[in-house]
Amino acid sequence: MDGGTLIALLLIVAVATYFQTITGFGLGMIVMGATSGMQLASVATVAAVVSLVSLANSVVALPGRMHGIDWRAARAATLGILPAIVAGVVLLDFLSTTAAGILQLLLGIVIVQGSIGFALRPVQLDERSSDFSFVASGFFSGLSGGLFGVAGPPLIFQFYRQPMNAVAVRNILLLLFSVTSATRSVYLGVQGRLDAEIWVVFALALPVVALMTIVGRRYPPPLAARTMRRLVFMLLMAIGAYLVMSALPAIAAVS
Repeated sequence: MDGGTLIALLLIVAVATYFQTITGFGLGMIVMGATSGMQLASVATVAAVVSLVSLANSVVALPGRMHGIDWRAARAATLGILPAIVAGVVLLDFLSTTAAGILQLLLGIVIVQGSIGFALRPVQLDERSSDFSFVASGFFSGLSGGLFGVAGPPLIFQFYRQPMNAVAVRNILLLLFSVTSATRSVYLGVQGRLDAEIWVVFALALPVVALMTIVGRRYPPPLAARTMRRLVFMLLMAIGAYLVMSALPAIAAVS
């Protein structure tokens, strides 16, 4: 990766971190979508970096936030996450070498889905969902996490529908995202696929993330939270739509 590409990638990480600090959402999707759309680096490389950055953030944020967790739901979701992470990485390897257009299309769809999920406010259920529904949401989030290092939308939608308070939901989601990032990173590490380039980008991205998190907290934009959420929604929709539309001609040409 040359110097110009690295600087561009770190700038994207900085912008994405700022948005995430303000709204609580978007880091992984913005980084994955923008770098893929600009063809700055391979999906596999950026996904590995995103997983490592997410894991580092979770290690810092998780201590002291383990109270109020529905451990039965967490275990059920983890049961779906673990095999799906491996399946997602295997599918990423296959699509990267045989169907790059389909890979980009899937990334665009995941980002569009995530932006819609971010905009919607799920109606809370009166009763807790079945264990199977947690396994299923964990599986689909894990599959997305394995493919792109970006888990979230299915689990976020699932847990915010439960009769739980918002703090407990945020804590359990943080735990499950930590499991997702750790599983993906360990799986790649065991296979010897966390190469020097990934570690260098990760090492440079960490201080950028830390700095922009501080900037976001101390210098939020002079906009209402609702307006910022709409801006993130529109940004993600634009990135996702671009990836989908640019992938379709490549898929059509192959077929």
